[in-house]
Amino acid sequence: MSKIEQTVEIPHLGGSTVGYTFAGPYDPALPTLVLINSYTTSAELYRPQFTDPALGSAANLLALEPYGHGRTRASYQHFTYWDSAVANLQALEALGIREAFVLGTSQGGWVAARMALLAPDVTKGLILLGTSMDYESQRSRDLGCWDGIGFNTPYIDALAEPVGEDWVVPDQFMDDVFDAALGGVSGKEREFWLATYRANYAGDAGRHRLRVSTVNLRDRDGLHGRIDEVRSPVLWLHGTSDQVYSVANAQDEIRMFTHSPEARLEVIEGGQHFLSASNPAEVDSAAIDFVKRWG
Repeated sequence: MSKIEQTVEIPHLGGSTVGYTFAGPYDPALPTLVLINSYTTSAELYRPQFTDPALGSAANLLALEPYGHGRTRASYQHFTYWDSAVANLQALEALGIREAFVLGTSQGGWVAARMALLAPDVTKGLILLGTSMDYESQRSRDLGCWDGIGFNTPYIDALAEPVGEDWVVPDQFMDDVFDAALGGVSGKEREFWLATYRANYAGDAGRHRLRVSTVNLRDRDGLHGRIDEVRSPVLWLHGTSDQVYSVANAQDEIRMFTHSPEARLEVIEGGQHFLSASNPAEVDSAAIDFVKRWG
């Protein structure tokens, strides 16, 4: 398949440009599976999915980049995960797509769940990968999740002051993210992501997008009081080697989707936090089955 990388204009946040990538030409006869990337990555996180012919034959694959990520830009300087959910819904409307399944990795899962809450008639089903529905709470840490406050606060502080236009995100930042998310990357994969981060987070505007994205990760609101209103089916895939959010947390939270027609957790042995990258075969197969069942 040949990727189609473009942007679409929407009205949210004073007017925004949303970066999107189709895995191939849009086929109106197929359901659409929206892919929402994780913290500080981009649509490129889903390269394994874009090149899977079986998944591409089952659904139109459409990666939408949240605010602060990839090619997405807003006229306003601040944004939250709720804003990214609204932006995705407006992007779907602008692209003429009336309904879609939504898959989200980590923070992408928070955006996906918000889309389901805001527009249940649009969101046909949720596939959540390595995520949490909580804020960065003591409860989640007690269940074996990471210390998101401790991880993010030093970066928020370091990114507080304006920088020159020659600034680029330090290599160590990318290494720290991928150490937590995939146990690290090396060789050509590391060089790919270093180049991607340097392109996405450069100059003072890039610094500010990175800082607001990190503030959102640390200070987001939890969804425990809302997810009983999700009406779509939910498939949650979680890896046993996820260093950020634990299987125990996933087991507790999947039970909170009390009004979904089905809410099911599948644990993937050895799977990392960025599960679509560490275990694409298992993720793609599960997504195909889910879309076929609920499509």
